[in-house]
Amino acid sequence: MRSRALLSGVATCLLLAGCGSSGSGGTTGAGGTTGSGGTVGNTGSGGATGTGGTTGSGGTTGSGGTTGSGGTTGSGGTIGSGGTTGSGGTTTTGHGGATGSGGAAGHGGATGSGGTKGAAGSTGTGGAGTTGTGGSGVDGGLTVDCTATLPTTGGTTKTGTNISGTADGLNYGIWTNGSGGSITVFPNAHAFSASWSNSSDFLAHLGLDFNTPQAYTAYGTIAAEFSETKTGTDCTGTNCFGYSSIGMYGWMHSPCIEWYINEDSYSGSLPNNGTAVTIDGDTYYLVTSQTSGTGGANACESGHTGNWTNITANRAKPRQCGTINLTKHFASWAAQPGWTLGTLASVHINVEVGGGTGSIQFPVANVTTTSN
Repeated sequence: MRSRALLSGVATCLLLAGCGSSGSGGTTGAGGTTGSGGTVGNTGSGGATGTGGTTGSGGTTGSGGTTGSGGTTGSGGTIGSGGTTGSGGTTTTGHGGATGSGGAAGHGGATGSGGTKGAAGSTGTGGAGTTGTGGSGVDGGLTVDCTATLPTTGGTTKTGTNISGTADGLNYGIWTNGSGGSITVFPNAHAFSASWSNSSDFLAHLGLDFNTPQAYTAYGTIAAEFSETKTGTDCTGTNCFGYSSIGMYGWMHSPCIEWYINEDSYSGSLPNNGTAVTIDGDTYYLVTSQTSGTGGANACESGHTGNWTNITANRAKPRQCGTINLTKHFASWAAQPGWTLGTLASVHINVEVGGGTGSIQFPVANVTTTSN
């Protein structure tokens, strides 16, 4: 609306030549001090003076566009002044204001504040951090200290032929059909030791017993960490069974399954017969069979009679320290043709020997599930 009023004033002054020289020209510029500039505007070349609109008072000269086409040129000048000085926006002159609204286009710079979406980029950085966290940890988040040592105090030693109990949230036990042995556990450490002088089978372990067995998948990721040092050899000769295994041990129900994951032995090697499979990057040999004896009467589900299934996984390269992803082992077994797994009743870090004399220390012996 302001621009239309200004053009009307220009037309009137064209009809009355003296109008440009009147003080009303000064009124439009608000810088009435250069009213005589209006007189220059009558010369037509005063339009050139309009370029002086680069100065604050030059805007008043713009009002000198009392000359017809010169006024048109003057409005061109106001566009120039709008670009050259932001103060043009501060003036109250008509076209200067229009140029100021051009400055509103500068609010497109506010769109540039959409650059705050760059903060979304910081979200991307956070995502990278999450990935880094996800990448850390192995086998359910466990990492093992292979240099750990057994606690020197606070241990409790149990001796017998068939005992069980709890220590630091884990279940421990001994089973033997011979003359027995002992296990030492600690109230504030996932660790244990065992020793034996036995004419028959001896087994000692520490881990988790599940009161209500479920499918292994119900426990999330089941993982273990262990570190062991041992003394002794496989028993040979009279009253010896000539075998030993160090690793994981447990039972499943319906069907009743006794299972082993053997990581080491007293002889320094493990049988390599059976089906070779890769589990968590390592080679294991799988063997299954039907077996019988006195152990199943205690570990199978209530009411079970007769034989039970035995599943054994022997590591191709024995080791004395590491982490074990039990969930991956069970999944590999379930994928074997004709193999059926039961519900998981127990998961233990275990030593078993077929007689003789020896000892073992587990400075690290821990089993976890992510469902807890």
